[in-house]
Formats: sequence, structure tokens, C-alpha cells
Amino acid sequence: MNLSRIRRALISIISILILALIAYSASSSVSNSTVIKGETTMVFHLTSPAFSTSAAIPTLYTCEGKDTSPALAWTDIPASTKSLALIVDDPDAPDPAAPKMTWVHWVLYNIPATTMALEANMTDLPTGALSGLNDWKKTGYGGPCPPIGTHRYFFKLYALDTVLSDLHQPTKAVLEKAMAGHILGQATLIGTYHKGKK
Repeated sequence: MNLSRIRRALISIISILILALIAYSASSSVSNSTVIKGETTMVFHLTSPAFSTSAAIPTLYTCEGKDTSPALAWTDIPASTKSLALIVDDPDAPDPAAPKMTWVHWVLYNIPATTMALEANMTDLPTGALSGLNDWKKTGYGGPCPPIGTHRYFFKLYALDTVLSDLHQPTKAVLEKAMAGHILGQATLIGTYHKGKK
């Protein structure tokens, strides 16, 4: 093999390595993204001091306890966030072995972007925040109360690029329609509950 062939081979190898690095960088740059109805959004972080992700929600925050809302906190919201919205729902209703619907437990929107937490047993909303209707046709938090089996509860916090107009106690579906095209990011915390386990 002469020098020109060696040179061409080295150039080919270097080119392949460069393309591989570019592909890796591109995949890494979107590894923290999620797609919501066709929108690519950045993921931030939602936690609760009451339970860790995929762990059981304490009875205190359910229909077998005081049915009060757990404390929530979040970090790393997108810099251009203008407001936040929170939806808590259970996709395992009524029976996780044969789910037929998603039951909505809590709907909040227009949470100020400067708010970084909600206290436990929250009775007063952050200034400017508004409530929607849960599936009991009430505003505010309704805790887990599964009729059978262990259900999952999705606490979903959305960062929006706008402050929504007053939607007059919207359902989850109405709020999701209003949020469409405005979602910058989403953070999700999942808890579980089985009635009778205290």
C-alpha cells in the first residue's frame, strides 16, 4: 500500500469519527426533551418531600387520611416561562387491570413563574393562580381514593410561554386546549396508592 492510499484511508477514518461525534452530540442535546402533542419541550424537575417518584403516596394525602395536598417543589424551569400549570390525574381508573378512563384530581393554572413550590395542605393559591375543576366537579385537590388495586397518580407541571386568560374553572380538557402551542417544558412526578395500606 503506497502513501497516497494510506492517506486516503486515514482521511476516511477521521471523517467517520467526526460524523459519529456529530451524531452523538445531536442525540445528547435532545435527551432531556419530550414530545407533547407534536411539540418538543424541555424537561425540568418536580419533587415532593412526601414521596419519591414511583413510591407510595402517604395516607395523609388520600381519602383515607385528611385528603390534603402534598407539598411540591420544582427546579430548572425554562428561562422564558411566563406561568405554570399543574394537572394531577390517575390513568388507571377504575381498575388498573382494565383501565377505562383517566380520573382528574387537581387542576391549577397561571401559577406565577416566580413560584418554585406549593406548600402542603395548600389553602391559599399563589397570587394570580387559578383553579380548574377536578372530576368530582370541584375546585382544589382531591386525593387518591382508588376503588380497587394500586393506582398511579401523575403530577404534571407545565411551563408556559404565556399567562392564560381566565378560563372560569376549566376542566383538564379545556386547560389542555388553552395550553396547546404554549408549552415550553413539562415535569412529572408519579406516586402510587392502594386503599387500605396505611
